[in-house]
Amino acid sequence: MAHTLSAKKNLRKSAKRHLYNKSTKSAIRTQVKKLLRAIESGNAEAMQVELKVTVKRLYRAAARKVIHKNLAARKASQLTRKVNEALKKAGAPPAPTA
Repeated sequence: MAHTLSAKKNLRKSAKRHLYNKSTKSAIRTQVKKLLRAIESGNAEAMQVELKVTVKRLYRAAARKVIHKNLAARKASQLTRKVNEALKKAGAPPAPTA
């Protein structure tokens, strides 16, 4: 257990950050799943909307140091590639790059 006031405060701050980071990562995972479901459905409009929201969440989490910026860039690239492949099969124009 922490003894000094600053150590106790740091524990409180750490606990708050842990909850924020955990909820943010969970929201990102949920959003990625929604995007993957949209890809499976084959709905071009839904895919593009979900991709935009997913990429935005990834980059926002990276900006706030919840995830590493390279992880966000890699995931965005992978998901954009998946969406573009699905759009090509559907005959729709490709999604804009982030």
